[in-house]
Amino acid sequence: MSRSISRAHETFDSAIEDACALLALIDSMYKQDPVAPTAEALKRAGLVMSLTAWETYVEDRVTEAVNMRLKAVSGSPIGNFVSSRLNDELKRFHNPNSEKTRRIFLDYLEVDVTAGWKWLHFEPATARKMLDDLLAKRGEAVHRSKSITAGVPAPHLVKRDDLDKAIRFLKGLVNATDKALAEH
Repeated sequence: MSRSISRAHETFDSAIEDACALLALIDSMYKQDPVAPTAEALKRAGLVMSLTAWETYVEDRVTEAVNMRLKAVSGSPIGNFVSSRLNDELKRFHNPNSEKTRRIFLDYLEVDVTAGWKWLHFEPATARKMLDDLLAKRGEAVHRSKSITAGVPAPHLVKRDDLDKAIRFLKGLVNATDKALAEH
C-alpha cells in the first residue's frame, strides 16, 4: 500500500531545494576557485536555510495533523480553543530541537515522533543528537558569522560535506517523522 506524503512534507521538499541549490553553487565555485571567499558564507546560509525548512516542516506538520483530528469539532468552542492554543504556541516555537519537537507532537497528538526516528544508519538517540548538534551549529552560524583572526584563518564553521550531510539527514528526518505520524 502506497502512503502519500503530507502537505508539510511537500513544502519541506520545496524549501530544502534552496539549500541544495546553494550546495550546487558552492560546488561550481570550487571548480573555478578552490579558495573562493564567499563559499563560507554560502555554506552557512545553506545550513540556516536547511534548518529553517525543518522548522517550517515541524510547524506545518503539527498544524496539519491537529487540524485533521479536529475536523469533527471544527468551529466549536473546543476546536477553536485547541487551534488558538496551538497557534499561540507556534508563535513562540523556534529552533525545534529533538525535545521541543517531541513535546509539541506529544502535547497535541499524543505521539512521540522521536521514537520513530529510525532509518538507514540512524536510531532515535543518534537522530536526536544529530538534530540538536545541527541546531547548535545553526545558532553559531547565525550569531557568530566569522571570527576575525590574524595569521592563519580559522577553519570554516560549516564544511561542504557538513552541509551535504545536514540536507540528507533532514530529508530522512522528515520522512521518518511523517512515517511515525502515519502509523498513529
